[in-house]
This record gives sequence, C-alpha cells and structure tokens, in this order.
Amino acid sequence: MTSIRDLLGEALGVGERYRLRLEERDGVLVADHPNDASPMDIAVVEGLDRLEERPPPEPVTVEIVDRVVDGRIAGRVVESYRRDA
Repeated sequence: MTSIRDLLGEALGVGERYRLRLEERDGVLVADHPNDASPMDIAVVEGLDRLEERPPPEPVTVEIVDRVVDGRIAGRVVESYRRDA
C-alpha cells in the first residue's frame, strides 16, 4: 500500500540529484524545484563549502535530502562547476 509519505517523497525527489540554478532569498540559497508536482522549493543548506561564489553564477548539482528547512525541502551541493575548469 502506498502511503501519503511515499507519494510526497516521490514528488519531492528525496535522494534525487538535479542540476539547478541557485539564487539567494532571505539569506538562504534556494532553487525552484524541477518537479512541477513538488509543493516545495529547495533550500540548499549543505555542501556550501563546494561553492566559490554565493550564489554561484552557473547551475550546480544538488541532491535532495530528507528534511525541511524554513518550509523548503533541504538540498546539498554535490558538484559545482568552476569557470576556469
């Protein structure tokens, strides 16, 4: 039997990785969730030490983690792209 929690987890994409453009909103790096069915944007709160600039000028790879921060699903930077790379 599928639970509401399972359905919500699928919509939020917990454990999924996305290449996203980040922007700063109220002091937090945030990305629009790429899944239109998601009720939450993504607050990128982990892996920030991988970023050279905040917000970074280029999209970065973010993994969705299983927690909520300020009404947004949390994410962590798993890969960033350097301009000189």
